[in-house]
Amino acid sequence: MPSEAVPGEDPFNQEPVSILRQPKAVWATAGASVVAFMGIGLVDPILPSIAKGLDATPSQVSLLFTSYFLITAVAMLVTGFVSSRIGGRKTLLAGLALVVVFAALSGTSSSVAELVGFRAGWGLGNALFVSTALAVIVGAAAGGSSAAILLYESALGLGMACGPLLGALLGDASWRYPFFGTAALMAIGFVCITAFLKEQPRPARKTSLLDPVKALGHGGLASVAASAFFYNYAFFTILAFTPFVLDMTPYKSGAVFFAWGLLLAVFSVLVAPRLQQRFGSLKVLGASLVLLAADLVVLGYGSHTTAIVCTIVSGALIGMNNTVYTELALGVSDAPRPVASAGYNFVRWFAAAAAPYLAPKIEEWSNIHIPFVVAAAASVLGAVVVWVRRSALTHEAEELEPKHATEDGVTVFAN
Repeated sequence: MPSEAVPGEDPFNQEPVSILRQPKAVWATAGASVVAFMGIGLVDPILPSIAKGLDATPSQVSLLFTSYFLITAVAMLVTGFVSSRIGGRKTLLAGLALVVVFAALSGTSSSVAELVGFRAGWGLGNALFVSTALAVIVGAAAGGSSAAILLYESALGLGMACGPLLGALLGDASWRYPFFGTAALMAIGFVCITAFLKEQPRPARKTSLLDPVKALGHGGLASVAASAFFYNYAFFTILAFTPFVLDMTPYKSGAVFFAWGLLLAVFSVLVAPRLQQRFGSLKVLGASLVLLAADLVVLGYGSHTTAIVCTIVSGALIGMNNTVYTELALGVSDAPRPVASAGYNFVRWFAAAAAPYLAPKIEEWSNIHIPFVVAAAASVLGAVVVWVRRSALTHEAEELEPKHATEDGVTVFAN
């Protein structure tokens, strides 16, 4: 007799559950996650407008990303500590409340220094929310962890696509309006979480501040985090530096990054799982990182039209990478998922903080092409880590490799 499907588990002998058949609590959390991820790409189309409005240089404005992700990285050590003591629901609400406050304050900034500071507070709220949201979705979603991760990646892709679009639509009138718009949307998310999400069971053992760091002592998780560090440098060079290179109006820049985000969403949810089933996660990840490096070189040396096309195409490669990295980070070690996620994110977000600051500086020291060459080299280094550490990753992430075994006469294909 088939066993009853349990959220967070993937028994082989159960009927597949549609990713769309989820409890209201999961949809409320996923919806708020969309808005949270919108905040990352929100400033993309308005970066030149912010620089002009606050009389700032590109490197100064890029600090909006650096402060945001630097605080996000450090705060990853705090998320598990907080959520294991006050519960997932209260942690989500605290994160949302911080985002609402600091997003609104960002819109009132009178200098780039104020805006950078408010974005740092925003990053703290986002860290509390995003890290906990993944754990909540994985724990509450129907269909097992694979369906939950795909749902989370769908939220990420949709948010990444809609963020630049919202930034362009509201930013065309004033660079301040997108920040107020995000605060309003996150307030709606706060209401939805309050209404539909019940308190989640707390772990038997409270998480300490050092648990995520200790989890990185696992070779597989440390390898995934190291590879993701280099990948994120490439990822956020595209996200934070390319708008200055394209130098387009908010509407046009928003359209480019909206198309970029759509490809990110489609490839993370629809394409990546199929490629993983056929070739295995590590081969898909390695190939995608190498292709991303090639795309970055062409983007850096191509014409303006070529740069637009390569920016959009990078969304497909980034979407595949995001899905594989998330699955590896959550499944490669025996650490609890929230702890593994916190340790993994602690490492990779430092690269997301470094790239927006270093890319404009590298251009000042050299020329406009070299930041993309450096990002391409980082992407290749990410692939090298995967290749060098493939034996440990393959052994620990066996469930992510393609299988053609049979159980009770049923062919099994594992994600």
